[in-house]
Amino acid sequence: MQLETFSYDNKIVRYFTYATIIWGAVGMLVGVIIALQIFLPGMNFGISWLTYGRLRPLHTNAVIFAFVGNGIFMGIYYSLQRLCKARMFSDMLSRLHFWGWQLIIVLAAITLPLGMTTSKDYAELEWPIDILIAAVWVIFAINMFGTIIRRRERHMYVAIWFYIATVVTVALLHIVNSIEIPVDLFKSYPIYAGVQDALVQWWYGHNAVAFFLTTPYLGLMYYFIPKASGRPVFSYRLSIIHFWALIFLYIWAGPHHLLYTSLPDWAQSLGTVFSIMLIAPSWGGMINGLLTLRGAWDKVREEPVLKFMVVAVTAYGMATFEGPMLSIKSVNALSHYTSWTIAHVHVGALGWNGLLTFGMMYWLVPKLFNTQLYSKKLANFHFWISTLGIVFYAVPIYFAGWTEGLLWKQFTAEGLLQYPNFLEIVTQITPMYHIRAFGGTLFLIGVFVMGYNLYKTAKAGTAVDNEEAQAPALAAGFTEKFNIKEGWGHRWLESKPIRFMVLALIAVAIGGLVEFIPTFLVKSNIPTIASVKPYTPLELEGRDIYIREGCNNCHSQMVRPFRSETERYGEYSKVGEFVYDHPFLWGSKRTGPDLHRVGGKYPDAWHYQHMEDPTTMSPGSVMPPYPWLITDKLDVSNTAKKISVMRSLGVPYDEGYEVRAVDDLRMQGNAIAKRLEEAKIVTDWDSEIVALIAYLQRLGTDIKVKEQAGL
Repeated sequence: MQLETFSYDNKIVRYFTYATIIWGAVGMLVGVIIALQIFLPGMNFGISWLTYGRLRPLHTNAVIFAFVGNGIFMGIYYSLQRLCKARMFSDMLSRLHFWGWQLIIVLAAITLPLGMTTSKDYAELEWPIDILIAAVWVIFAINMFGTIIRRRERHMYVAIWFYIATVVTVALLHIVNSIEIPVDLFKSYPIYAGVQDALVQWWYGHNAVAFFLTTPYLGLMYYFIPKASGRPVFSYRLSIIHFWALIFLYIWAGPHHLLYTSLPDWAQSLGTVFSIMLIAPSWGGMINGLLTLRGAWDKVREEPVLKFMVVAVTAYGMATFEGPMLSIKSVNALSHYTSWTIAHVHVGALGWNGLLTFGMMYWLVPKLFNTQLYSKKLANFHFWISTLGIVFYAVPIYFAGWTEGLLWKQFTAEGLLQYPNFLEIVTQITPMYHIRAFGGTLFLIGVFVMGYNLYKTAKAGTAVDNEEAQAPALAAGFTEKFNIKEGWGHRWLESKPIRFMVLALIAVAIGGLVEFIPTFLVKSNIPTIASVKPYTPLELEGRDIYIREGCNNCHSQMVRPFRSETERYGEYSKVGEFVYDHPFLWGSKRTGPDLHRVGGKYPDAWHYQHMEDPTTMSPGSVMPPYPWLITDKLDVSNTAKKISVMRSLGVPYDEGYEVRAVDDLRMQGNAIAKRLEEAKIVTDWDSEIVALIAYLQRLGTDIKVKEQAGL
């Protein structure tokens, strides 16, 4: 058997390793800052781009796409070459992928604090960056599939299955969710509105967790745990069931983020059913990972790499058990909009993604530099401080979430809300936010310890940019060597990467199509309400300011049909009230009260003073002041274009309304300025605060609502 000599590209792996460490530190540092801002709002120092509302999407994007994203590429570029016994398809594409991804991260770090956001969770980046993401992803896909096609191993190992599913599904999710109409270079509106936008967003949002934070990491688990432990994967058959069941079931589960909202009940029920079924394949993967370590537990006790990996897989099991439980309607009624969900997400992000990434780097870096790890003691210290950090983060936030959910629903013996003032509940859980920030700080310290340890490791060795290897050509004796019988079973499919990719795409597309087609094509699913009219130009501008400041990160706009919510906020939200909302703003966390029925509840002067200094209207408030809204002038240069784009999306503005839109905006602004003047507040009609007040006063007023309790 003739062997071919070639080399693996380790240089690209090193690049992604460096980026993973750097962006991990940055993303988690921003996380600690916003964790402190929850109870110390003055930590933005009066600077608009340092507020919680603007930094929160920066934190989530930095951790998900910068830290975890670079970690994924680090692991894939290392493992794929060795599983295929082939160098990456193109060194040039590898470099374009690396530098293109870093450019995306830098653009996100600039635009998000400046308020350039779509407001949609995990998809906040504006349209030019979305296009760049798609282009870079195509480069990655070509490089990956090119490598697989020219591999020297016919059999595609299980890790590659997960890589393929990741590439095709992330592309599908990103493209469908990011279709938007530009207003200018920094502003766009999604083509979907209201309920439809919510369904598409959480189909994307949940499956971004599934196919960016889960499937690639399962592939990495299947490669790095056997490598680090020296043990084969526990069960090949279980890995087949795990893979196909997981990718088919996961895609249906998005609606469980919208239980008890205005989403049609049938879609909510589908999300619940498939979420519960997800326990089986998820735990199948966890069991396969942990049982791979059978016979290697002594090694686990000694090797920090395996400690990180074992706890990571355990955290995956915990998160994937809790997720389906949170999808049960009775549980979700308590958990949704509370900190409980935040704790759940961070068990997955810090435990599963964070610890597995750390374990991979401790195993990889010594090999990339042909040396030994500088200090096992520091690695063990990192393991324990990270684990403690997760505990100190998650436990108090679980208690905070349970406290919020229970107190929101608490009634007195007389049938009145026990805590009608939302802020009273916020003050109850503030000490838990203190502990959360401490836990996050411990985890961040661990990242810096790891950075130092890996730096010293690299310095002690020599980088091996091109690692020589030998392998027989693909056709040389493969069947005889592995005793494989050609046929139509899964082994045959594993030798056909394009067919495998097509089947994976079909498996993940079915669930989305079943949920989308009725929601988009059956009009009875989205009934309209005659009294609901488009936003006025001033209200539309105010809504864009609301989005820019990230108000939706702390306030929901969805009153669920619970007595506790209708007593606190007013009439429950109707599906037809959102038909002109591009994008929807239902929110995912209530750090502040729901605002869907806030229109007309308070006078204009209250809103003005509340934005100038929240504590004057709500003593003890943890909301930061927004003085720039009072001093900054409203930019109306794009108002006409916004009206035009909205009309193209189906919002029924009169033909030619753009011509008089600014005049109507000025008239409404003058009316608000006059009312403020009557309250001894002098401001101009074109102040940003006036536009925001116009929007807030519109919320929930299109239909008749009953009197609400205090917020």
